[in-house]
Amino acid sequence: MSKGDIMTVTLPTPAQPLKIGTRGSPLALAQANETRDRLAHAFDLPHEAFSIVVIKTTGDRIIDRPLKEIGGKGLFTREIEDQMLAGDIDIAVHSMKDMPVLQPEGLMLDCYLPREDVRDAFISPEFASIHDLPEGATVGSSSLRRRAQLLNRRPDLQVVEFRGNLQTRLKKLGDGVARATFLAMAGLNRLRMDEVPKTAIATDDMLPAVAQGAIGIERRENDTRAAGMLEAIHDTRTGQRLAAERAFLAALDGSCETPIAGLAELDGDTLRLRGEVLRPDGSAAHAGRTDGPIAQGAEMGRTLATELLDKAGAGFFDWHGN
Repeated sequence: MSKGDIMTVTLPTPAQPLKIGTRGSPLALAQANETRDRLAHAFDLPHEAFSIVVIKTTGDRIIDRPLKEIGGKGLFTREIEDQMLAGDIDIAVHSMKDMPVLQPEGLMLDCYLPREDVRDAFISPEFASIHDLPEGATVGSSSLRRRAQLLNRRPDLQVVEFRGNLQTRLKKLGDGVARATFLAMAGLNRLRMDEVPKTAIATDDMLPAVAQGAIGIERRENDTRAAGMLEAIHDTRTGQRLAAERAFLAALDGSCETPIAGLAELDGDTLRLRGEVLRPDGSAAHAGRTDGPIAQGAEMGRTLATELLDKAGAGFFDWHGN
């Protein structure tokens, strides 16, 4: 369905708004608002033609345990997707790095907004970089990937669990639970948090999570109105990059229980894909890169995953830590 065709379908109105499902954190709401604003602009609709519906997920409710103990990435999406399948919401806005590689039957994920800064941010009121941290310093992170990357580079450091939304983690840092933490540059930028003491980490130094910085909008497969409206705001280049990254992740059976990093970048018609797999304790890592035509991105992702799995060998991801 083209943007022109959607005009023949009944568009949302203030009386019958398009219901946008989202988590309730400030960042999630900022992403939902951006989605609403782009749709309103694309179809010349008032903001009142959209209703933002906040849904509290299991991942938001349980913040005192690592994700690997309570079910992984699906904990941030399951309740939202259930409400969409039930017809209580029309579309759902997600941080793509939180999304499982497979969607429930009946749902579709084929709309991405222009990608933000993909880099991680090193956050500390005292130090400017990982290398500046004193020996044995405590660093907080809820990301198994970041923990593994950090310990791979600085095995002397102590890492503690840092769950919660962006504001919660900054408060923990301020309370002295740790001397540094990591956040995504994309989240800080979207919330315009310029006051946070941060240093952007080059992707050559810390490869980001798959799909970091990207917003995805999920819909029901049979909802032609949502399909047409979302097509009008879809960013093709972001979609091409994520096709390669998510194929890489899927081939590795990636979840919150496996430290995996991946980034696709475009240069004209060429796609460059870098990937990294690490032992959960950071004791070993394997990285690789492949370049090729954009149209072969998904195939490149699967090929790179196979190469890294071959390098790593059986049992590489086995978790023996806390």
